[in-house]
Amino acid sequence: MQVILLERVAKLGQMGDVVDVKPGYARNFLLLQGKALTASKENIARFEAEKANLEAKNLESRKEAEAVGDKLGGEQFIVIRQASDGGNLYGSVTTRDAADVCKEAGFDVDRKQVIIRTPIKELGLHEVEVHLHPEVIVEVTLNVARSPEEAEIQKAGKSIQEVAAEEEAQAEFEISELFDDIGAAQLDELETDVEQASDEPAVQEKDELDARLSRDETASDDSDR
Repeated sequence: MQVILLERVAKLGQMGDVVDVKPGYARNFLLLQGKALTASKENIARFEAEKANLEAKNLESRKEAEAVGDKLGGEQFIVIRQASDGGNLYGSVTTRDAADVCKEAGFDVDRKQVIIRTPIKELGLHEVEVHLHPEVIVEVTLNVARSPEEAEIQKAGKSIQEVAAEEEAQAEFEISELFDDIGAAQLDELETDVEQASDEPAVQEKDELDARLSRDETASDDSDR
């Protein structure tokens, strides 16, 4: 089926091009959204008559889109979602979700303008496209997290899994140090016990010697009498 394009269509052609497309694609997308007309003699003549006006409107809308794109492009938006500790989402982030966070930030974006090339099914930073105009496409980042705090961590360039691993390693280190301290204290106590035990025979021998000397002195005094 042949159609004449009323605007640029990616991977298809520019405004005014007559192209061959599948009937279903023409009826359900191009014609339905006003991006093309069937390439009949009447429609081609109509396009030629309105070409200048269409080009002027296209130029104006493109400039408006570029102005929005200068502000929107490169922005990062937080999307809060529930997820497992492993980072897998309970569901997925949709084009509607992306459009909604853009609108909340003051940008007039429709979900039909958002393209998500790879399904978003896990936590992290994800790039998506926003088609503001057939000739103006910008990228924004969706910071998908379980909380604003986790979003800040991801914004800093760390994943939730990395932070969890660091916290676990720190906890293991602290436990190891605690056991080392306990072990050192027990070792000091044992050494003290050993020293005391080794001193006891010497003390006992001294006591016995003192007792013997005392007995000898007593016996000597008795004999003198």
